[in-house]
Amino acid sequence: MFGYLVRRIIAGLSVVLVVMVVSFALFFLGPSRPEYAMCGDRNCTPDRLADIRRSLSLDKPVPQQFVEYFGGIFTGRDIHSGGFVKECPAPCLGYSFTADQPVTDMIIEKIPVTVSVALGAMVVFLVVGVTSGALAAIHRGTPWDKALVSGSLVMTSFPYYLVALLAAIYLTIQYEIFPRTGYTPLTENPAEWFKGLLLPWLVLGIVYATQYARYTRAAMVEALGEDFVRTARAKGLSRNKVHFKHALRAGLTSVVTILGLDLAGLLAGTIFTERIFDVQGLGLQALDAFGVGDLPLIMGSVMYASFLLVALNIIIDVVYSFLDPRVRLV
Repeated sequence: MFGYLVRRIIAGLSVVLVVMVVSFALFFLGPSRPEYAMCGDRNCTPDRLADIRRSLSLDKPVPQQFVEYFGGIFTGRDIHSGGFVKECPAPCLGYSFTADQPVTDMIIEKIPVTVSVALGAMVVFLVVGVTSGALAAIHRGTPWDKALVSGSLVMTSFPYYLVALLAAIYLTIQYEIFPRTGYTPLTENPAEWFKGLLLPWLVLGIVYATQYARYTRAAMVEALGEDFVRTARAKGLSRNKVHFKHALRAGLTSVVTILGLDLAGLLAGTIFTERIFDVQGLGLQALDAFGVGDLPLIMGSVMYASFLLVALNIIIDVVYSFLDPRVRLV
């Protein structure tokens, strides 16, 4: 397994490098002009724009900018901004054009917010989705099974942002069933942290749970028809052991694949959730950066998301080997 992990890590880092090169080329060779956003509407003369470009090092050749950016990730670098030299320690992803703060610090500051939303929602949709999907597979063809399949199709036909918006309006504003949403750091007040994220967890978790119920049901129905399940029954194992220890365990391999991709997307930022429920996380920060052309912050967000996706894919492959004895990592 060690050799396999080394090969996957090298391949993953290569993917991150390719993503960084392509992203850098798209953003820095594109039509974005961050100097206009920083200059504003007043006194925005050509000389003023040229000064801003020099202060942001945008007047340098693009290959030189890329080499400096890439080297700063490993060794750090000094950044010239507004006539001042600012130290940016490794891993340096540059300074935000608009906030004038290290991009690395801005991303780290928002990670607890997005992780809180993502992991809380993951617990909800795994518990609800996998449990209901397994029960539907065991009782295939019953009214419970048909109701689950029909209900999940109805739920997934509605756009998520519409469901989240209606939940925020009716459950927190009109009827006040849930407290006002928002993010309070867990270390400051655990009770407020929980109350502020409860509704986002439930809404995001239930919407995702409908998909995981269908995935689990389909995978477990297939597993129940496999030879190893029939062998387990022939050996006289109890019904629960056959269903949950053997069939469900084998069926979870396909669910884990989807979980890794979904979790990577959630950890990279849940834009609609953060906007609607007033949770200032990574997704909303990246969206605002796109709006003002903050290239270093955009690049840092892309780098974080690509690294996260690669890391979770490696972790999923390792989890496979524990869930399914037929999978061997060589």
